[in-house]
Amino acid sequence: MSLWVDKYRPRTLDDLDYHSELSERLRSLASSGDFPHMLFYGPSGAGKKTRVACVLRELFGAGAEKLKIEQRVFLTPSKRKLDVNVVMSNYHLELTPSDVGIYDRQVIQDILKEIAQTQQVDLSAKQRFKVVVINEADQLSRDAQAALRRTMEKYMANLRIILVANNTSKLIAPIKSRCLLVRVAAPTLEEMETVLGYVAKKERVDLPPEVASKIGAEAVGNLRRALLVLEALKMQHPDLNAEKLEIAKPDWETYCAKVADLIVEQQSAQRILDVRSKLYELISHCIPPSLIIKTLADRVIERVDEALKADIMHWAAFYEHRMRQGSKKIFHLEAWVVKVMSLYKHFTHDIDLTGFDDF
Repeated sequence: MSLWVDKYRPRTLDDLDYHSELSERLRSLASSGDFPHMLFYGPSGAGKKTRVACVLRELFGAGAEKLKIEQRVFLTPSKRKLDVNVVMSNYHLELTPSDVGIYDRQVIQDILKEIAQTQQVDLSAKQRFKVVVINEADQLSRDAQAALRRTMEKYMANLRIILVANNTSKLIAPIKSRCLLVRVAAPTLEEMETVLGYVAKKERVDLPPEVASKIGAEAVGNLRRALLVLEALKMQHPDLNAEKLEIAKPDWETYCAKVADLIVEQQSAQRILDVRSKLYELISHCIPPSLIIKTLADRVIERVDEALKADIMHWAAFYEHRMRQGSKKIFHLEAWVVKVMSLYKHFTHDIDLTGFDDF
């Protein structure tokens, strides 16, 4: 039994429920003889991967949906083995090189060169090239992006690359200039309510409009999250009564809120050690460090004075950038925590002194 979010995922461009103009544009690109490298970008849960899958089906037909998963092993120059999961069909290949951290350049070079140097063997295929889909392209290191740039230039005849990213700010300009940029915006609240209503109807669930609106507002433009919440609520409350319905936040988000509260409540060496152990806990449960620092910063600025908010967000951006360049994420997370504690302690100390002077 599959989750609703997978069960009702659109398979063709005609099935997509929103951004119809974008669907028409993608259809015309797929039918044209000159298909470019593409970069799909937009917020999480907006439907980027779904649109990529629909474009692949438009390019190659139903054969693009016959998938298999392989675990490829790559060797670094120091003979270290890297295991990367690759989803592939006869016509395309999908991978996430950022999973191997600073060794992503090796994966990019090896796998793209292998694909690019082989011709399409299926004579009945609609296209003479293969497609490589790279997820989390904005998490690639600078070296990997430079290697990708050279490959895009050299093997254009046999290979097309589709990049999927949350934003374009972390991608180097030469990559963006070689791709057609496709922005997949988050669905509006009305569009999310329409999709939720459609899924509920298919599952024969009575979904009151106010509940659909509440789920959509809580998901903040993330349709995948909205569908998962709807299915979870249906399991917990079969009648979906709006009055007693309470949408629980994900466990990791609640945990981050507790960590942020610890940072604000006390600033000491012992509290730093307490926070460090909780950060390790989040990382060990595969929560991305960049998401941890963003969630912590959002929670902390809710609890501090207006004068501190700009500095806290500045240092969050600073250490998030440092995090991308280094390999030990916990160092940069902890450095941000110490910086915030220092800022907050100095700020409250200055207020205390000012209040004392008034007497």
